Amino acid sequence: MRGRVSGEQYTQFDNPDPFASPVWRSPVYRTPELVIWIVQLLRLVWRVLWFVFRHPGVDVMAGVVLLVWLNAGWQGVAVMMGATVAALATLQLAFPRWFARLVSAPAGNRWRWWCYRRRWQAVMTITRLAPLYQGRVLLPVLGRVTSSRFTDRVSVGMVSGQSPKDFADRAEGLAHGFGVRQCRVRAGRPGAVTLELVRRDALAEPMSALPIPDAADLRALPVGRREDGNLLTLRLHGTHLLIAGATGAGKGSYLWGLIRAMLPAMAAGLVRVLACDPKLMELAFGRDLFEQHGRYAADPADIAALLEDAVADMQDRAARFAGKQRDHTPTPGYPFTVVMVDEIAFLTAYQADRKLRERTLAALATLTTQGRAAGYAVVAALQDPRKEVLNIRNLFPDKIALRLDEPGQADMVLGDGARDRGALCEDISPDPQTGAGVGFIRLETDPDPVRVRAAFVSDADIRAMVAAYAVPAWRSAPIGGDPA
Repeated sequence: MRGRVSGEQYTQFDNPDPFASPVWRSPVYRTPELVIWIVQLLRLVWRVLWFVFRHPGVDVMAGVVLLVWLNAGWQGVAVMMGATVAALATLQLAFPRWFARLVSAPAGNRWRWWCYRRRWQAVMTITRLAPLYQGRVLLPVLGRVTSSRFTDRVSVGMVSGQSPKDFADRAEGLAHGFGVRQCRVRAGRPGAVTLELVRRDALAEPMSALPIPDAADLRALPVGRREDGNLLTLRLHGTHLLIAGATGAGKGSYLWGLIRAMLPAMAAGLVRVLACDPKLMELAFGRDLFEQHGRYAADPADIAALLEDAVADMQDRAARFAGKQRDHTPTPGYPFTVVMVDEIAFLTAYQADRKLRERTLAALATLTTQGRAAGYAVVAALQDPRKEVLNIRNLFPDKIALRLDEPGQADMVLGDGARDRGALCEDISPDPQTGAGVGFIRLETDPDPVRVRAAFVSDADIRAMVAAYAVPAWRSAPIGGDPA
């Protein structure tokens, strides 16, 4: 067999040692140049046909331009281009939303996709997210890019065997590799993740108080701004809200932002607020407002009595609704009731009177476990999120974590794994100009924390709110009656 082999197929490497074992090269087969040209031509044809198939819009545009050029020359093409620019300008001026949806948003998404595509292979390889399998480098697949003014959401198809945690562990490297401020990893469908890449900080500047809405939507109360630049809305009807943050983190901005957004419903008698203010500082500014549209208490004994009265009213309302309706609809007779507690830790852990502490905790536990269907919501703020301080924190479906002192506290408030998903609460600046009101929100319907900032409601705004809203209609309406 070896005698019939010649040329370059088997050649022994030069070795001056006559006693060394022979070392042989693998066979080398020379491909004819004509075959190489034919293969490359077929590849080119296939890629052109695939591009034509994947981009029908481009095909139609190219066909129209070619048809106009054949019939009217370059003058016709110039007129057509001018008409197109004029039509786009008219669309932008007359229908800006349609222009953004049909023109600017797709163009921006495509541009950002190309920006990530340029760096994709290098970043994936350097961050060790492109594994080597059987001598081949397997790259995660870059999918769709959705861009906004401040953030990009990049869909990524993972390589077999990868998990979202692999990307989360390398989020910092991805952020630096793509030249963005921060990268957060969101779990998607099986086999895919979404990278949330923050290009600009939409929350760097403080916001003034939002205007009082004409009508209050209890499922979407505007209180601030999200990291993507969109309006931050919070739901109170059908849930409870816990706000945790260190001193000066901006908890009051959320409390007063919610009250400000509910003012039209409070004036109509559809909402009442039961304010518990053990510090005598935050909610005392609006004491007249609460006494007109609900109730105010500051002494621990008065707060315990207020909460127990709320429990009794809630249970009476639930007994009236039993067998007739499952969801609460606010009416002047049965208004939606918000129990707002500032510094709940003082009432549940630091209160010296053990009996008052137990009464308060029992009432809050009852309200948070039974109040949603009967039209009650608890909004609580605290500084120390430890379990021994507030052992009912898991009864709050929606949570907001502002600036916290320790890295592990983010998981205490938002749930396990929140910090790994990007909720770095300990990194929020203590400077009120840049960090007050900044935090992360985690909703019952979405396990991923979202960075947000509340609008600042000043003392002058609170005084104007108190002066503008008088005795509500529900004071003069009879309370009671059977629900429809």
